[in-house]
Amino acid sequence: MRAVVIKAFGDPAGLEVADLPAPVPAPGQVCVTTEAIGVGGVDAVIRRGTLAAHGFREGHLLGSEVAGSVTAVGDGVDTSWIGRRVWAFTGLSGGYAEQAVAALGDVLALPDGLTAADAVTLGGSGVVAHYALERARTAPGEAVLVRGAAGSIGITAVQLAARAGAGAVLVTTSSAQRGARLRDLGATHVLDRSGDGGPDAPAGVDVVLDVVGGPRLPDFVDRLNPNGRYVAVGVVGGQPPADFGTRLVANFRRSPSFAAFSADTVPGPDRQAVRAAQFADAARGELRTVVHEVLPLDQAARAHREMDAGRVFGRIVLVP
Repeated sequence: MRAVVIKAFGDPAGLEVADLPAPVPAPGQVCVTTEAIGVGGVDAVIRRGTLAAHGFREGHLLGSEVAGSVTAVGDGVDTSWIGRRVWAFTGLSGGYAEQAVAALGDVLALPDGLTAADAVTLGGSGVVAHYALERARTAPGEAVLVRGAAGSIGITAVQLAARAGAGAVLVTTSSAQRGARLRDLGATHVLDRSGDGGPDAPAGVDVVLDVVGGPRLPDFVDRLNPNGRYVAVGVVGGQPPADFGTRLVANFRRSPSFAAFSADTVPGPDRQAVRAAQFADAARGELRTVVHEVLPLDQAARAHREMDAGRVFGRIVLVP
């Protein structure tokens, strides 16, 4: 099968298409012939070599989520799965390929009316947005700031916060055009990347959901209202300063709290229940997905260049 692997860490040029043996599902696994492959921020972080200390090596096959049809099952899996359209989480590898394997607990049948591209745009990101807002104990009437709102996590978080009755939904983004699209999804105030949004934007917020991280993270800690909660769900903009905790201490009298959140800490059945509900909402048009572009698998490097340049609104999807 064709697959995309990391020949060299760093620039997207280090990605290459390779011919690899087709995977064989182990006991408890299924094999999915892919129709759509999600390109996520974690893929770019791995590709850059940022996580090399965690065991990633050259030759790594990128990709975390796919959608397609089950074509084979391992021992212990009911053969009725064969032929079903599914979304599947492949872990931190194995997705950028014509065929991928996943544990049955990480596989979800797709409802009618939901395309494979929509599934990989929402499947991983929607769960993160849901539980991050829950972790922040977001309440109706509160002001929520989504930092890095133009990605698939941020787009879903904006919609969920608005649906939950947030008093204000602030977003950071890079252009007025993107801001207009985010307003259409439920944002009430558009800020630039530094957090400036003019005199009408609330000076303080109750919740920050941060996909970006990076050197400016402490500036957004300063925006928290008394008893405000900050939840970091990604570092697509790089690691925050090592001493960012000093900003929390400097705001001691306002009782801020900071949490990092990974969906890995949520039990699998709970993740799947939320994902199934979101897929159903999306199939009915009640939750919107934004596919930035659909590209052939062999243009994975182009997809990563677009992400690195900050030109993606929503998610890029690869197709075999």
